[in-house]
Amino acid sequence: MARKMADCRRFESDSRCTLTIIGEEDEVVDAATRHAVVTHGHTDSPELREQVRAMLEPEGSYAPGARTPEPFPA
Repeated sequence: MARKMADCRRFESDSRCTLTIIGEEDEVVDAATRHAVVTHGHTDSPELREQVRAMLEPEGSYAPGARTPEPFPA
């Protein structure tokens, strides 16, 4: 199974979060959801987990440094 990435640098946030999580897809969804709840104030729900899963990128997309943030999908 291909590894996936969730990268907070991709999205606008008040905290300017720079966390990047890379691993197996289900691991990344779980970790990124917990991070979204604890750090960014989201509510853990099936809808949030679907959003997180839809935003995952291939592991090979990782590049060090800054990214131009985009709005978090509603």
